[in-house]
Amino acid sequence: MFKFNKIIFMIMLIMSSLISISAYSWFSMWLGLEINLLTVIPLFLKKSNKYPSESMMKYFFIQALASTLILYSILMSFNLNSTFISKFSIVLNSALLMKMGAAPFHFWFPEIIEGLNWNNTLIILTWQKLAPMIMLSYSMMNPTFICFSIIFSSIISGIQGLNQISLRKIMAYSSINHNGWMISNLLVSSDMWLFYFMIYTFISMNLIYAFKLFKINMIQQLMNILNYNKLVKISILLNFLSLGGLPPFIGFLPKWLTIYFMTEKTFLFLTNILIICTLIVLYFYLRLILSTLTFKIKESLIFSFKKMNIIFLFINSINFTGLILTSIFPI
Repeated sequence: MFKFNKIIFMIMLIMSSLISISAYSWFSMWLGLEINLLTVIPLFLKKSNKYPSESMMKYFFIQALASTLILYSILMSFNLNSTFISKFSIVLNSALLMKMGAAPFHFWFPEIIEGLNWNNTLIILTWQKLAPMIMLSYSMMNPTFICFSIIFSSIISGIQGLNQISLRKIMAYSSINHNGWMISNLLVSSDMWLFYFMIYTFISMNLIYAFKLFKINMIQQLMNILNYNKLVKISILLNFLSLGGLPPFIGFLPKWLTIYFMTEKTFLFLTNILIICTLIVLYFYLRLILSTLTFKIKESLIFSFKKMNIIFLFINSINFTGLILTSIFPI
């Protein structure tokens, strides 16, 4: 059950992001980001565990550094001509990429995610990306720099995600990979970015709800749970395939549309890099799924509906609508 102060901070968190999104000036956007930072920090606090406090301090320092760079680039752009403004936009874009945890400014992202509980992890993976990404769409004066960030996000997330055994870090590197896809959508269509962000948020909520419900933190725990109920276990694992964008799951739809719009705008090289690196991400998803389903000796042969969560299974069934949507979606 939520405490009253947590509810107040959650409302302020949502309102601060809406202030940044709807502001008419860069200074107002920066102000909204600062309010957002001050309201998300108390949500990390947990007296019974020291790790969220450590993540809170790291997150505060990184976000404060990014906010300083944003304010610096805004103030410098007031007194410079258009040539220098385009150069200072690199500083602004770097700060926004740092706030959302995109490569090559991703160094803080997996470590902070590792120290948080699943509720705060969901906030960092989804809602905290909303305002910086919309601000990034307003300041794309250097598409080449943005393309380099997309490539780095795709390559680094694919390589560094291979050695992880923590599900939080796997979700973090998956988020970095999806950052590349979402920033690519900002280059071609803001509406397509919003659609991709909504689907990614839905799949992440589904996975994190399952991890919290069954108290799963490591791959080894994922192997050992729910051996009495194969249906729930497979439903959890299929979300990884949906998150990786494998057809016929619903996660394939936004990636398919992204590839279509990017090839239409002649971003062919960038599209190929995204597809190849997503295959690497799918590889460690498949490795996780196969090991979870096969590397288990003590296993019940009796199929039981004990602890069956009907709502969870119903939400998971939406993943299978991806094939239908990709068949009827007009292009």
